[in-house]
Parts: sequence; C-alpha cells; structure tokens
Amino acid sequence: MDKTRVDDMLIEMITPKVKEIEEKFSRGEGLSQDDINTLLLKSQYNHINHLDLKLNEVTQSVMALEAKFDQKFAGLESKFVGLESRFAELESRFVGLEAKFELFTEKMEHSIQKALNRNMWSLFAMMGFFLTLSKVIDKF
Repeated sequence: MDKTRVDDMLIEMITPKVKEIEEKFSRGEGLSQDDINTLLLKSQYNHINHLDLKLNEVTQSVMALEAKFDQKFAGLESKFVGLESRFAELESRFVGLEAKFELFTEKMEHSIQKALNRNMWSLFAMMGFFLTLSKVIDKF
C-alpha cells in the first residue's frame, strides 16, 4: 500500500515525542506509561509500514507471475492451435487414404469375383468334357 498524507502526519506527530523519550531514556530516567504507549505506537506504526512494503512486494510478485502465466498460456494456446491444424491435415490425409483403401478393396473384390467366375466356368467345362468323354467311352 502507498503512504498517505495521514501517515506522514502521524509520524510527524509522534517523532518529537519519541525524541524526547529517547533523551529521557539516555539520561537514565524512568519511562511513564504514556512514554511506553508512544514507543509502542511508533513500533506498531513501523511494523505496519514494514508489512505494507512486504505486501507491495508480494503484490508485484503475484502480478509478475500472472504475466508469466499469461505469456506461457498464450504460448501453450498457440501450440494447441498448431496441433489442431496439424490434426486437421492428418485427418484429411486419413480420409484420402481411407478412400484409396475402399477403392482398393472394391478392386480386390472385383478381381476375386472374376477369378471365381473363371474357375467356375473352367470347372463346368472340365466336368462337361469328362462327362462327354465318359459317354463317348461308354458308347464304344
């Protein structure tokens, strides 16, 4: 937190009394309850100022961390965008490959069907030949 005019006014009000107490103490005189309270007030004020400075440091540190995280997050986000575009490219390649595979599968099925048909015709022709041959042999 930043110091205010009130903070400065408070320290100005306490400072003369604190100097008076320091002189009194250095002469070896005892301190009254008011003197002790004034010193405690000064001590607390110093402590609060110290905590305010630490709070400012922590706030700046948190803000720096937020900036770092924002920067890292932006970098990570751009990497994900890159991955998404790469994935889209791979997906389109996969679709093309899938289409080629389907075409290959159809061609293979067609070739197999043609081979089966040819084999069946060959089988029927051979059976007809043997049947005719056996009938010819039976006649003789």
